[in-house]
Amino acid sequence: MIERKMKEILEGKEGTNKALIVLGARQTGKTTLLKMLYGKRDDVVWFNGDEPDIQSLMENISSTRLKAVLGGKKVVVIDEAQRIKDIGLKIKLITDNIPEIQVVASGSSSFDLANSINEPLTGRKWEFSLYPLSFSEMVNHTNFIEENRLLPHRLVYGYYPEVVNSAGNEKEVLKQLSDSYLYKDIFTWENIKKPEKLMKLLQAIAFQVGNEVSANELSNIVGLDNQTVEKYILLLEQTYIIFRLGSFSRNLRKELKRARKFYFYDNGIRNAVIANFAPVELRNDVGQLWENFLISERMKYLQNNMIFANRYFWRTVEQQEIDYIEEMDGVLHTYEFKWNPNKKAYLTKTFSNSYPNHEFKVINRDNYESFLI
Repeated sequence: MIERKMKEILEGKEGTNKALIVLGARQTGKTTLLKMLYGKRDDVVWFNGDEPDIQSLMENISSTRLKAVLGGKKVVVIDEAQRIKDIGLKIKLITDNIPEIQVVASGSSSFDLANSINEPLTGRKWEFSLYPLSFSEMVNHTNFIEENRLLPHRLVYGYYPEVVNSAGNEKEVLKQLSDSYLYKDIFTWENIKKPEKLMKLLQAIAFQVGNEVSANELSNIVGLDNQTVEKYILLLEQTYIIFRLGSFSRNLRKELKRARKFYFYDNGIRNAVIANFAPVELRNDVGQLWENFLISERMKYLQNNMIFANRYFWRTVEQQEIDYIEEMDGVLHTYEFKWNPNKKAYLTKTFSNSYPNHEFKVINRDNYESFLI
């Protein structure tokens, strides 16, 4: 079984008198992670929010009855917690009235579960996101040489656990994921009347990975008004399908101040959306795949190592640009991404003169491990 870095993080937060909340897309391994942590312990009560009797039990439960149900257990795990009505209030009931019980809850979408827990659990929770498997986790599972050999394969098929564990059937697994699982929560809770428009929007974003994207441009492509486009984008972000980078702007009049780029949490899902699983040698979008891979993997690296950074891209109206910036402790760490190790890149003098407190590095196939491990 592939060891998840989140296991270590959760273990470190146990006993802090706060609930542990694990959010993430479907099929990223949340239930597997919780079973790895708590499945063999005899001091754990396991609630599955998908089960009607658990939903009924929790509907109007009191702290007195909860104490009786939990008995002398030390941990209560609530899997698929978004299925339980007012789950935030129920978790608050436990943390406030039975503080010796450690609550651990997982949910397959953030926009429902997070909205239910944020207000009731203010100051009472640690919240984490579980992403698909990371490059670093796979290196620890096998070794760097093996994972480096598989890099072109990962750029196309990504790191969803079932994809990684289904060698030879990656296309079928990704098709199933992209056709149903990932959008199930959106269709169920938001009652979207034109799901084909949502899919067309996602395809438009997939083709624009690494490029600035405007709601106006997307609305023209998809045939929806700007407000609906923004709503759909938010839903796709809240269900861990895409995420955004904002533009860095401090000093210069010609910097793009409101621009944004979108990336996919997983390369395989991006390629499934546009139905393109051609090998990297036959593609004209390998630069986009490489950029999406590096930025999504870097996001996993930062969370898994509890590193806090503001993340941006930078561009001016004259098309001067930097692929990726991290702002940490007053220093701007700037990066350019090149798939071809022989391709050079330089930091523009406009940026370096305006922001002297910076570092610059080119990330390519010869050195990318230093960026992700």
